[in-house]
Amino acid sequence: MAEEALKIMCNYTFLIDQNQTPLKPVHPAQARKLLNWGKASVFRLYPFTLILKKSILDPNVYPLTLKIDPGSQVTGFALVTDRGEVVWRMQLEHRGAIIKKRLDQRRALRRQRRSRLRYRKPRSRMRDLFEFSLNGT
Repeated sequence: MAEEALKIMCNYTFLIDQNQTPLKPVHPAQARKLLNWGKASVFRLYPFTLILKKSILDPNVYPLTLKIDPGSQVTGFALVTDRGEVVWRMQLEHRGAIIKKRLDQRRALRRQRRSRLRYRKPRSRMRDLFEFSLNGT
Protein backbone atom coordinates (compact mmCIF):
# COMPACT_ATOMS: atom_id res chain seq x y z
CA MET A 1 0.00 0.00 0.00
CA ALA A 2 2.77 2.44 0.93
CA GLU A 3 4.68 1.61 -2.26
CA GLU A 4 1.62 2.38 -4.36
CA ALA A 5 1.17 5.72 -2.60
CA LEU A 6 4.72 6.83 -3.42
CA LYS A 7 5.01 6.24 -7.15
CA ILE A 8 8.17 7.91 -8.35
CA MET A 9 8.17 9.94 -11.53
CA CYS A 10 11.25 11.96 -10.66
CA ASN A 11 12.60 12.58 -14.13
CA TYR A 12 9.78 14.89 -15.06
CA THR A 13 10.58 18.31 -16.51
CA PHE A 14 8.89 21.45 -15.28
CA LEU A 15 6.99 23.46 -17.87
CA ILE A 16 5.87 27.09 -17.80
CA ASP A 17 4.12 29.15 -20.44
CA GLN A 18 5.23 32.48 -21.84
CA ASN A 19 3.65 34.32 -18.89
CA GLN A 20 5.62 32.03 -16.51
CA THR A 21 2.47 30.29 -15.29
CA PRO A 22 3.38 26.78 -14.09
CA LEU A 23 1.88 23.97 -16.14
CA LYS A 24 1.78 20.20 -15.66
CA PRO A 25 5.30 18.65 -15.63
CA VAL A 26 6.09 16.64 -18.75
CA HIS A 27 8.08 13.47 -19.39
CA PRO A 28 11.65 14.02 -20.64
CA ALA A 29 10.77 12.55 -24.06
CA GLN A 30 7.95 15.07 -24.45
CA ALA A 31 10.27 17.86 -23.31
CA ARG A 32 12.84 16.77 -25.91
CA LYS A 33 10.14 16.86 -28.60
CA LEU A 34 9.07 20.36 -27.55
CA LEU A 35 12.70 21.51 -27.81
CA ASN A 36 13.28 19.84 -31.20
CA TRP A 37 10.05 21.26 -32.65
CA GLY A 38 11.04 24.74 -31.46
CA LYS A 39 7.92 25.14 -29.33
CA ALA A 40 9.89 25.62 -26.10
CA SER A 41 13.29 26.72 -24.87
CA VAL A 42 15.31 26.10 -21.71
CA PHE A 43 14.33 28.49 -18.93
CA ARG A 44 16.47 27.11 -16.09
CA LEU A 45 18.93 24.21 -15.81
CA TYR A 46 18.31 23.26 -12.18
CA PRO A 47 15.60 22.27 -11.70
CA PHE A 48 15.37 21.73 -15.44
CA THR A 49 12.52 23.95 -16.64
CA LEU A 50 11.20 24.66 -20.12
CA ILE A 51 9.34 27.80 -21.14
CA LEU A 52 6.82 27.61 -23.97
CA LYS A 53 7.13 30.18 -26.73
CA LYS A 54 3.38 30.87 -26.64
CA SER A 55 1.02 31.69 -23.82
CA ILE A 56 -1.85 29.44 -22.79
CA LEU A 57 -5.21 31.25 -22.57
CA ASP A 58 -6.73 29.15 -19.79
CA PRO A 59 -3.85 27.31 -18.09
CA ASN A 60 -4.75 24.36 -15.90
CA VAL A 61 -2.44 24.89 -12.92
CA TYR A 62 -1.20 21.55 -11.68
CA PRO A 63 -1.47 21.24 -7.86
CA LEU A 64 1.78 20.10 -6.23
CA THR A 65 2.69 19.84 -2.57
CA LEU A 66 6.18 20.51 -1.24
CA LYS A 67 7.24 17.92 1.35
CA ILE A 68 10.28 18.62 3.53
CA ASP A 69 12.16 16.00 5.51
CA PRO A 70 14.63 17.73 7.85
CA GLY A 71 17.53 15.57 8.93
CA SER A 72 20.68 16.02 10.96
CA GLN A 73 23.06 16.01 7.97
CA VAL A 74 20.77 16.15 4.91
CA THR A 75 17.38 17.78 4.28
CA GLY A 76 15.14 16.17 1.69
CA PHE A 77 12.68 18.04 -0.52
CA ALA A 78 9.99 16.48 -2.73
CA LEU A 79 7.19 17.79 -4.91
CA VAL A 80 4.23 15.42 -4.66
CA THR A 81 0.95 15.29 -6.60
CA ASP A 82 -2.47 14.80 -5.00
CA ARG A 83 -2.27 11.09 -5.85
CA GLY A 84 1.05 10.71 -4.02
CA GLU A 85 3.32 10.60 -7.08
CA VAL A 86 6.74 12.18 -6.57
CA VAL A 87 7.40 14.62 -9.42
CA TRP A 88 10.73 15.99 -8.24
CA ARG A 89 13.05 15.38 -5.32
CA MET A 90 16.40 16.61 -4.08
CA GLN A 91 18.69 16.47 -1.07
CA LEU A 92 20.38 19.46 0.49
CA GLU A 93 23.56 18.73 2.45
CA HIS A 94 24.04 20.85 5.54
CA ARG A 95 27.30 22.77 5.65
CA GLY A 96 27.94 22.15 9.35
CA ALA A 97 29.74 18.85 8.77
CA ILE A 98 31.71 20.26 5.84
CA ILE A 99 32.83 23.30 7.84
CA LYS A 100 33.89 21.11 10.78
CA LYS A 101 35.86 18.82 8.47
CA ARG A 102 37.70 21.76 6.89
CA LEU A 103 38.49 23.28 10.30
CA ASP A 104 39.90 19.92 11.44
CA GLN A 105 42.08 19.79 8.31
CA ARG A 106 43.39 23.30 8.99
CA ARG A 107 44.14 22.39 12.61
CA ALA A 108 46.01 19.24 11.54
CA LEU A 109 48.10 21.17 9.00
CA ARG A 110 48.92 23.84 11.58
CA ARG A 111 50.00 21.23 14.13
CA GLN A 112 52.06 19.46 11.49
CA ARG A 113 53.79 22.69 10.54
CA ARG A 114 54.57 23.58 14.15
CA SER A 115 55.92 20.14 14.99
CA ARG A 116 58.18 20.00 11.95
CA LEU A 117 61.21 21.78 13.39
CA ARG A 118 64.45 21.60 11.46
CA TYR A 119 67.53 20.25 13.12
CA ARG A 120 69.91 23.09 13.77
CA LYS A 121 73.49 22.73 14.83
CA PRO A 122 74.27 24.09 18.29
CA ARG A 123 75.57 27.64 18.53
CA SER A 124 79.28 28.07 18.08
CA ARG A 125 81.50 27.94 21.14
CA MET A 126 83.63 30.69 19.62
CA ARG A 127 80.94 33.27 20.24
CA ASP A 128 80.91 32.49 23.95
CA LEU A 129 84.71 32.69 24.10
CA PHE A 130 84.70 36.00 22.22
CA GLU A 131 82.17 37.57 24.61
CA PHE A 132 84.19 36.27 27.58
CA SER A 133 87.36 37.97 26.35
CA LEU A 134 85.56 41.31 25.77
CA ASN A 135 84.29 41.45 29.34
CA GLY A 136 87.84 41.16 30.54
CA THR A 137 87.27 38.45 33.06
